[in-house]
Amino acid sequence: MENQEHPFKQFLFCPKCGSKDFVIHDSKSKHCNSCGFTYYFNPSTANVAVIINERNELLVCRRGKEPALGTLDLPGGFCDCFETAEQGVIREVKEETGLDVRETHYLFSLPNLYLYSGFTVHTLDLFFVCTVPEQNTLKAMDDVADCFWVPLDEISPEAFGLQSVQKGIRMILEGNLLAPYLK
Repeated sequence: MENQEHPFKQFLFCPKCGSKDFVIHDSKSKHCNSCGFTYYFNPSTANVAVIINERNELLVCRRGKEPALGTLDLPGGFCDCFETAEQGVIREVKEETGLDVRETHYLFSLPNLYLYSGFTVHTLDLFFVCTVPEQNTLKAMDDVADCFWVPLDEISPEAFGLQSVQKGIRMILEGNLLAPYLK
């Protein structure tokens, strides 16, 4: 990742009591000398759906919002509290494309930096191969401007705007990770 800035610089006040006496405790945490709270900085969980149809085409979305507005992406997003990563990827695919996920298969994870409202969110993006019924109707919704199928041999990782998705696409294509899922 090009920007490896630690989130310590973004958190100046204790999230529990609001004190300015919120100091670096160790490489992963800050401690509040006013209330005694220690906050550990961990990445937010996000999910990425890799969906292949019966013609061995990849479902690709065009981002409708920043970051990376207008670039390509895969369906997915942040996991909500109290849901599993699998539930999150199923929900995100439905919200963004209208497709109903039938099965999920975990592939791998990648760290990412996601700029949201001027705030850098450290994420851990979990990639899943998802199976959808063929009769589902594809429709761009939520923060997706467009969604469409692209033959795997026409996929260009550089067209994807998020670093983790670019890297994930490269890993998938170069490692032939979709072979078990191709028709």
